[in-house]
Amino acid sequence: MQREGVPLTLYSFYIFDRHTECIYSKKWTPIPSTAPSSSGNTTSTQQPATSNPPSSQRSSVLSATASSAQAPPQTTTTTTTTTTGPTSHSLSASSALRAQTKATNDAKLIFGTIFSLRRLVRQLGGADDAFLSYRTAEYKLHYFETPSQLKFVLLTDPRTGSMRTVLHQVWATLYVEFVVKNPLAPVEHGGGDGKSGVGNELFEGGLETFMSSIFNIGQPQVLQQHA
Repeated sequence: MQREGVPLTLYSFYIFDRHTECIYSKKWTPIPSTAPSSSGNTTSTQQPATSNPPSSQRSSVLSATASSAQAPPQTTTTTTTTTTGPTSHSLSASSALRAQTKATNDAKLIFGTIFSLRRLVRQLGGADDAFLSYRTAEYKLHYFETPSQLKFVLLTDPRTGSMRTVLHQVWATLYVEFVVKNPLAPVEHGGGDGKSGVGNELFEGGLETFMSSIFNIGQPQVLQQHA
């Protein structure tokens, strides 16, 4: 599946249940973007040069300065107000919330794309036709649906070949063994509360080991940590 001497990159992995809810997701490497970086324009502003005032104005200024020097000094009271910025705890909580929101939006976008492509494939090719994958210049999306309508999605390097067998093995040897056959696991992992999902250490470890044997991946970054 991997070309000789060419390391392939694994981007992310998703599982959707039959209710269209994302019950598991993990990200290894961000998808590269070819969008040009926007550089700001620097504007320089020159202050007009100040010319020396005429002699008559200098005399007036000197007279006013002398008068102010003879006047009794006035007491000035200065009030200092200290504003306390957001704490590091609030900043970290805000960053975690933004990351969680982005992960949720990405999952919704991916499922919406799959739903549209599956419908298009069946309209053009018939009811027996099936959507398997699609590729862009930056990534390739692989799709596998189980008989129980679980949907496994894998985003990889666009040079990657078919990952249908890989997704089938993830379902049959990892998901079924560690999640479905787990007596403590619920029948339905989605609850619509944002906290439900696949939270199984054996499944996590098996998935990481299996993907590491195929792709050139490093330390994974978890998108959504389910309870």
